[in-house]
Amino acid sequence: MKKLLLSFGAVVLLAAGAQAQTSYGLKAGVNLGKYSNVSTELDDYQKNNVSFYVTGFADIPVAPQFSIQPGVSLQGKGAKYEASGDNGSGSMTQNVMSIEVPVNAVYYIPAGAGNVFLGAGPYVGFNISGKQKWDGSFGGVEASSGDRKMEFSGDDKDMNLIDAGVNFLGGYKFNNGFLINAGYNLGLSNLNPGDGEKSSNRVLSFGVGFQF
Repeated sequence: MKKLLLSFGAVVLLAAGAQAQTSYGLKAGVNLGKYSNVSTELDDYQKNNVSFYVTGFADIPVAPQFSIQPGVSLQGKGAKYEASGDNGSGSMTQNVMSIEVPVNAVYYIPAGAGNVFLGAGPYVGFNISGKQKWDGSFGGVEASSGDRKMEFSGDDKDMNLIDAGVNFLGGYKFNNGFLINAGYNLGLSNLNPGDGEKSSNRVLSFGVGFQF
């Protein structure tokens, strides 16, 4: 974690020294979230959890057609499980909200009325809220419905507080600043607070934005 934070600092300092015009942008869209290494009993029932993201960022040119983009992002993640048949008929949804600090390296390729862009970079996230909601009979449990708040600290926490990984992004930036973008969030840190298998975020995203 220390190495990751030091890398963040080095990238930001490099970008700050660039003699170029910084621009700013805002992106928002849809997240489709899942978890890696889900237990065999649940993996067959795991579906994409639909949520949202909002990201503010700075675009700092450091070379022709190449920029560093630090930002702050509110990310909705989690997963959904649906069962039917012998195991009952029901669903469980886990929604987690996280604040992330990404630092992406982005390359622009002139094309038509704008630029295609491709990028990647690390992120550190902090899980700030979460809720589990279930309805019906699931996994042999008697039919019921309800919800509960998730905990990210203490001996009985449901998930680790800190998430870290790598972002991949691509899209098209029009000359007027309008953005069409997609991305993939590859979590590398273990979210599981127990002794079970390591579990990490896997999030596919689609959205639009504007760069000023």
